[in-house]
Amino acid sequence: MIGAGLAGVEASLQLAKRNIPVNLYEMKKIRKSPVHVRDTFAELVCSNSFRSDQLENAVGLMKEELRRLGSFVIGAADKFRIPAGSALAVDRELFSEELTDLVRSNPLITVHDVEMDQIPEGIVIIATGPLTSDGLVERIRELTGEEALYFFDAVAPIVEFDSIDMKIAYYKNRYDKGDGKYINCPMNKDEYDRFYDAVINAKAVETKAFEMRVFEGCMPFEEMAKRGYHTLLYGPMKPVGLEQPDTKRPYAVVQLRQDNRAGSLYNIVGFQTHLTFGEQKRIINMIPGLAQARIVRYGVMHKNIFVNAPKVLSATYRMKAYPRIFIAGQLAGVEGYVESVASGLIAGINAAKLFREEAPVVFPKATAIGSQADYIANAEPDHFQPMNANFGLFPPIEGKYRRREKKQAYANRSLDTISAILEMKAID
Repeated sequence: MIGAGLAGVEASLQLAKRNIPVNLYEMKKIRKSPVHVRDTFAELVCSNSFRSDQLENAVGLMKEELRRLGSFVIGAADKFRIPAGSALAVDRELFSEELTDLVRSNPLITVHDVEMDQIPEGIVIIATGPLTSDGLVERIRELTGEEALYFFDAVAPIVEFDSIDMKIAYYKNRYDKGDGKYINCPMNKDEYDRFYDAVINAKAVETKAFEMRVFEGCMPFEEMAKRGYHTLLYGPMKPVGLEQPDTKRPYAVVQLRQDNRAGSLYNIVGFQTHLTFGEQKRIINMIPGLAQARIVRYGVMHKNIFVNAPKVLSATYRMKAYPRIFIAGQLAGVEGYVESVASGLIAGINAAKLFREEAPVVFPKATAIGSQADYIANAEPDHFQPMNANFGLFPPIEGKYRRREKKQAYANRSLDTISAILEMKAID
């Protein structure tokens, strides 16, 4: 095991639970990344919140699945939870100390406080996160090929399709090229003027010193706007080629591109941003057709390293070309604390299966952890980006439901599926 973050700790403890010895390599006592400050494992660098704990929320459902599957990390989070409304928030120090003690005191886990820049022989799980050290990055590059490991500096927001007002928005590719699957939100001049003023005066996230280098080749749309009133009109909001039949050309257009196979999620094209989440929501809701848009992933800009998972990994987080190696956590292309835990649990369970020469476990797409694993393995590789758990990744559910009832139906189906897996004893 390389890395003792959320995914690495979960995987290590899952292996030890199955009486399989683990050598865990963690560099924090030797050298810390720019964002880490403690020597303890599973350090929560950003928020202390694991987000919603409600079953009608996909990440809340994922946590409940993990509880039922015996997740050590979620168990520690529950043990040290603090008041946070409907969210699961933790005392981050006690949480991290608990998991560190669980790992270091486990007789089957040998911790090596060293920086690992090689991939050892045998069964290996790499869970070193988005700031993986340069030496190990090069080793992974050698395995995957240059194109399969890359940086992303900018991510645009993603919204749910059924929250787009299609009475205002319309389908059209620029100059009618391609399959016509882009959704277009038109603006008149007055709407653009109000939008432009909001964008150039919006509050951005404070940039950390170590992040400055990665922004040089990337332009947030709010910075583009500050270069001049017409910059967006000649860039991502260019209306040319997007006219509707028998309709005057819009003054500006915001385009959305389908982001998953089911067509339930759409990416706002060219809207990579460093605005705060609150400002993003306010500005997106100003766009005609997106007044009620439900945002499942906000735009972010920061350094991140992850493999092009659809090319590299299977739904067990096992490398397709090197089946003795698993990649978990944010390096695998998952996004978020709970999502990282889920990837570590699946990798740990399947590394144990490989050790015992047993068939792997592939979790059904009807579960939150299975839908994430399926996205990792089968997303469009040319446009792959990390994503939080969301119901847009689930297979459609039959019948007509109100919004809340539909989410409850997703949750019921998911938990019934987990119960069936446990009853069949597919997982020990």
